[in-house]
Amino acid sequence: MNRQAVWTLVVVSTASFMAGLDNLVVTTALPAIRADLGGALADLEWTVSAYTLTFAVLLMFGAALGDRFGRRRLFLGGLTVFTLGSAAAALAPSMGTLIAARAVQGAGAAVMMPLTLTLLTVAVPAARRGMAFGIWSGVSGLAVATGPLIGGSLTEHFSWQWIFWVNVPVGLLLLPLARTVLGESRGENPRLDLPGTALVSAGLFGVVLGLVRGNPDGWTDPLVLTALIGGTLLLAAFVGYEIRYAKRPMLPMRLFRNRTFSAVNAASLLMFLGMFGSIFLISQYFQGVNGYTAEQAGVRMLPWTAMPLLVSPLAGIFTDRIGGRPIVVAGLVLQALGLVGMALLAENSAGYGAQVPVLMVCGTGMALYFAPTANLVMASVRPTEQGIASGANNAMREVGGALGVAVLSAVFSAQGGYDSVDAFTDGLVPAVLVGALAIGAGAVAVAFVPRRRGTRDRVAAAESVPA
Repeated sequence: MNRQAVWTLVVVSTASFMAGLDNLVVTTALPAIRADLGGALADLEWTVSAYTLTFAVLLMFGAALGDRFGRRRLFLGGLTVFTLGSAAAALAPSMGTLIAARAVQGAGAAVMMPLTLTLLTVAVPAARRGMAFGIWSGVSGLAVATGPLIGGSLTEHFSWQWIFWVNVPVGLLLLPLARTVLGESRGENPRLDLPGTALVSAGLFGVVLGLVRGNPDGWTDPLVLTALIGGTLLLAAFVGYEIRYAKRPMLPMRLFRNRTFSAVNAASLLMFLGMFGSIFLISQYFQGVNGYTAEQAGVRMLPWTAMPLLVSPLAGIFTDRIGGRPIVVAGLVLQALGLVGMALLAENSAGYGAQVPVLMVCGTGMALYFAPTANLVMASVRPTEQGIASGANNAMREVGGALGVAVLSAVFSAQGGYDSVDAFTDGLVPAVLVGALAIGAGAVAVAFVPRRRGTRDRVAAAESVPA
């Protein structure tokens, strides 16, 4: 890779780490936040949900804005908003202000995150994209998985405000660097698809709101039901509008006629459903059942969470040589088998030493999934459509993550609970098995991706997308 490509990789990987980290970094700081700012349980839940909502809802809108007005320009704008939102969260004097600042953070991350992958694709030569995507994916996966550890460590040794302050100097360093090293690019549509943007944003808002509020408020709560049903109808209306009426659709439905694009997006939703939900419960298992502190639990998750940083670059290199399909299938199978192993070990009260190899299998599987998936998505569409393709795939991941926490928590609550160690284990085992089943279904979906080998085939894939 040339010098500009290397610096682009540094900038976008760091930005994606910041955005991914803030998905879960706040979870282990909630008790300290409540002690300092007060507030009810619902307020604490909204400090998590506010970020998830705006992040998931605005991902496709952010990608569309980048295609229209310039991807570097919008990346810089999203990074600025995210940095300012982080500072506002650290300075928040009340729960209401903190929740609002978290929503601002999510909005900035939603604009910034999908453009990281597009900017990287433009900067890196096709023959080296597998390795670059591997590094980007490893850093992104590490951010999501180590959020609870970093949040717990900063809260325990400094204060909860530092989980937000840490973003500010990084953002201030990245802004001038990004302005210097990133190249500008745009999509092919000169105008925004305003009706389509409004429909998909409102639809995603309803679905994600219903998912994140389903367990705390109850699945029969009028708000939850209205959000889920209304959001689903709006997304259906979005699909119908894009097919029949949109002259310049923000998400051309013809992309889904490409087997690679459809299969990889389905697998992304299922992978994040199983992974997010399982990490959410297993990190609590280490604390609630094994008696570790939040920081200690995070350290013991490292055999899982650190593997993407080590394995993803290698997965990217092999993707350049043999294609992404077999690597993604292998990764999803390993992740599913690892979760089955964790469920069996928890059921038999196995010690941490027995869990380490299984955690490493989970981490290896996650790493093998991340890098080739990014490559497959970006190679399945035209270069001018890579921005919205990245936004769509990131939206699928976020919806999958929200769905995973909701579904696996519902299974956990139905089969067990927090009343005792035995009750927690009774709920954890079937919930994690459901997560494994979802990831296994993702492996089946990827099996429908056509076999492609090497750079020439990836270029042919992009050129074969029907007009």
